[in-house]
Amino acid sequence: MSFGAAASRRGDRPPASSPCPCGGGAFGACCGPVLAGTPASTAEALMRSRYSAFALRDAGHLAATWHPSTRPADLTLDDVTRWERLEILGTEAGRPTDTRGTVEFRAHWVDDRGGRGILHETSRFVFQRERWWYLDGYLDGAVDDG
Repeated sequence: MSFGAAASRRGDRPPASSPCPCGGGAFGACCGPVLAGTPASTAEALMRSRYSAFALRDAGHLAATWHPSTRPADLTLDDVTRWERLEILGTEAGRPTDTRGTVEFRAHWVDDRGGRGILHETSRFVFQRERWWYLDGYLDGAVDDG
């Protein structure tokens, strides 16, 4: 990420013209508006914004986009993991006219102790009250490469 790990540690936002943490283009045209409160238009757009929120340590966005029926009471992000890259493997439904959708992805990470790995998950999303919500996810595997 060109905005650097130091910026993500502080929860800062990258400049609008910088690459988005999710890899989907410029931050200002990709996840930036969703992180600022504009509803995501698709389940994949919400998934990407949630990955960016993890990378930027934005627990507020994660909580605000987690469906109230499955959202944990407390959401604490660790200071050790740095999310480096997102791969979208596939989507099912989740378009603006759908009410449900899934996104399968791999999220690559490194930590301050020299570990690295890949989180492989299929996330479920639901469209209610005029917006997409993260419902839950199923781990397809977590690989520690460290």
